[in-house]
Amino acid sequence: MEQYYIGYDIGSSSVKAVLVNVASGQKTFLVQEPPDEMSIQVPEPGWAEQDPNSWYLHLCNATKTLLTRSNVKSSQIIGIGIAYQMHGLVMVDRGGNVLRPAIIWCDSRAVPIGDNALSSLGESYCQTHLLNSPGNFTLSRLHWVKKHEPVLYDQLYKWMLPGDYIAFRLSGEITTTVSGLSEAIAWDFKKDEPAKRLLEEYGLSTAHLPDILPTFSMQGTVSASASLETGLSPGTPILYRAGDQPNNALSLDVFDPGEIACTGGTSGVLYGVTDERKALLNSGINSFAHVNHTGDKTRIGKLLCINGTGIQYRWLKNILNASSYKQMDEWAGQVPAGSEGLIVLPFGNGAERMLQNRNPGTFLSHIDLSRHDQRHLCRATLEGIAFAFAYGMKLLQAEGADANLLKTGNDNLFRSSIFSTTLASLLQKKIQLYDTTGAVGAARACVVHQKDWDAFRKDKFAPTHIHTYEPVKLQEEILNKAYSQWVFTLDANLN
Repeated sequence: MEQYYIGYDIGSSSVKAVLVNVASGQKTFLVQEPPDEMSIQVPEPGWAEQDPNSWYLHLCNATKTLLTRSNVKSSQIIGIGIAYQMHGLVMVDRGGNVLRPAIIWCDSRAVPIGDNALSSLGESYCQTHLLNSPGNFTLSRLHWVKKHEPVLYDQLYKWMLPGDYIAFRLSGEITTTVSGLSEAIAWDFKKDEPAKRLLEEYGLSTAHLPDILPTFSMQGTVSASASLETGLSPGTPILYRAGDQPNNALSLDVFDPGEIACTGGTSGVLYGVTDERKALLNSGINSFAHVNHTGDKTRIGKLLCINGTGIQYRWLKNILNASSYKQMDEWAGQVPAGSEGLIVLPFGNGAERMLQNRNPGTFLSHIDLSRHDQRHLCRATLEGIAFAFAYGMKLLQAEGADANLLKTGNDNLFRSSIFSTTLASLLQKKIQLYDTTGAVGAARACVVHQKDWDAFRKDKFAPTHIHTYEPVKLQEEILNKAYSQWVFTLDANLN
């Protein structure tokens, strides 16, 4: 009887579930729930929240649909891998009940709290121990709750990241990983322990931390109640857990210095790997423990995040009432490189880390009402997002993370040839597109605990190369000129 791993990708837009055949390493079925997109609540400007229970509900629905459509029995699934949206704060009471909506990755409310902590702790400590400013991350958000919702905070038993919460709902066990704590800015890289000094600064107790497990390990098994809710067999082991960007790098076989993974989902990311525990503060780059980081072998993921990428293109799709992204790409293809002067700054989805947590909003410039139409808007938006990636790449290179080529999956904005060739031409680097997704990578990662790294990196589990985008020499001059004008416009808006 065939055996399978099941991988989950818990995003802010949807939950994806996939089955990977253990013998072949290939995906068989993939399901997305909900079919459209999950909503994000915005109770105040700059805030962003979701109900963690909805993630689990969509996971249950996706799992049942997956098992039904594939005709795979739950007993054939021998491992679970979980990827998840990073930085979100989930709080539960002693009964495991969610205390408030999760404060998710694109929420900006804790920016001043992180800034104050940086001033109090000092740049030297943050640079050497945290490899980051405390910033607008999970611990800062928890302090915000403690300060502004004290009655609710007093009910706190444990706080978790989104993937920790999903593992908890499946197994009943509250755990996390070193990689997870590092994305919360709750890990001290110098002491290899939780960041006690920052916790003390915020008045937070270590008692509220989940237990820590290795990224690749036995992380609990499906409980009887979760079995009824999901359709999975009781006792099915959870073998892997990681935030979506470290997991995306894993999916693309990016583990060592000289390799860069990228994605263009709701947000855009460049993710490189270094072997040094050092960082530049206020560079717009954040440093986290990569999935293969250990106390003995340093592997630091350098993450450059751009909040307003795929969400910018989706907003435009809705405004234009376009039938599909394919139609938008066709419109964009009718306009020459440079968009005939139209400029789009794609920064309308919260505070941007690479802009020192400033929130300039989306900005359209140099509009010519007698010439520009929806075709120009589509091309200028794709180019504006590509320009934001190029801007971020320079910051990443300053942190010591560089590569001759970029790797990306085939379920995001990089499927657009206009977007990808624009970026390839600006960076003068090839961009390789692979047939993999975050959910597929999470499923395949289960083999590391059951076997070893060699088994994971063998051909059958490696991602399949689909296409390589090459720099277009004829576009270099016009794109470089357009990029320079884009940077000038950005600087003018920030200053």
